[in-house]
Amino acid sequence: MKILLLGEYSRLHNSLKEGLIVLGHEVTIVGTGDKFKQFPVDFSIYPKTCNTNKIINFFFRSIRKITRFDFEKVEKAIRFYFILPRLNNYNHVQLINSDALETYPLLSRLLLKKLFKKIQSRSLLICGDETPIIDYLFQKEMKYSILTTYFNDNSLDKHFQFPLKYRKNNYKKTFNWLTENCQNLITSDLDYEIPMQKKGFQTTFIPNPINCDKNDYFLLKTDDKIVIFLGINRLSYLKKGINYFEKALEIIRTKYVNKVEIVISENMPYKEYISIYNKAHILLDQVYAYDQGYNALEAMAKGKVVFTGAETEFLQHYNLQENEVCINALPDENDIVAKLSLLIENPKKINEISKNTRSFIVKEHNYKVIAEKYLTTWFENKFSKVNTKY
Repeated sequence: MKILLLGEYSRLHNSLKEGLIVLGHEVTIVGTGDKFKQFPVDFSIYPKTCNTNKIINFFFRSIRKITRFDFEKVEKAIRFYFILPRLNNYNHVQLINSDALETYPLLSRLLLKKLFKKIQSRSLLICGDETPIIDYLFQKEMKYSILTTYFNDNSLDKHFQFPLKYRKNNYKKTFNWLTENCQNLITSDLDYEIPMQKKGFQTTFIPNPINCDKNDYFLLKTDDKIVIFLGINRLSYLKKGINYFEKALEIIRTKYVNKVEIVISENMPYKEYISIYNKAHILLDQVYAYDQGYNALEAMAKGKVVFTGAETEFLQHYNLQENEVCINALPDENDIVAKLSLLIENPKKINEISKNTRSFIVKEHNYKVIAEKYLTTWFENKFSKVNTKY
């Protein structure tokens, strides 16, 4: 079968594609590559004109500052429009989220209407910021979330423009339209499954696919310095609580001068990012999470001890009360320091967690098994009633 995947923000769709190909299917990814991350896509809608010419880029940015009109969004729409004639005879299409085309919501709906006339079987993936997720977080029922820093200081709203946009009417309209025109809503981890259920949506929970064949397991020696890696994405810095990691590392750097090596990268392309963290024993991922995101899971597949979301809901869902597979990172630098110190002073613990981590990923996130789950979900609801009047 031919499968079309729209959008790529984390490598989720690339790993899913790899699993589907192993199962004998033909898969195409359309997207921008997600800015500096440069994820592979088959058809790119990256706004080259707006970003390759410095003079044009300066001109467009100046206009955006004055009028808030974003030429990059328009260019993405134009590029997708010219790709549309090549997107024929697909059996299923899945959107990475309701803003998969990364353009203005009105243009997104117009383009997707054209695409949906060709493809009757459709799914919407919930694996990040999305209208019901953000709406639920505003109810402040969770003890913390990606919006905690914003709730504590609303003046930081410009740093939260990406999640907050999903509360605007035009984005809500697009999400609602997609729920009417897709047979499936699929969630990728508990940070999205819990809010979607709380908001009354019927979803299918399918864990992130991880290609363990590409992510080799490294049991690193711990008789020398313990290497701690922190990768910073400035666009999600406050959402992920990276400031707590930075504060903790300053303490660790002083406390264990001769026992640790701290490596920090910022806004790097995916391939370079991976090559740098390969030598790390410990990876600091994010604070404001209940479950692991894609970055954490790939690191876990390589046997890294990852500080990320591992709340009670996660432990109960996977029945992990006894086997420690990652470290629950809380918004408290002293708690992070205590947990790091335990590992640095007891390096055998790193190897124990490393083995548990790899086993967990192989068992729960195997990309071929996950690809089969997607196929089952997509096509068991293939003939569900959806709106076909555009």
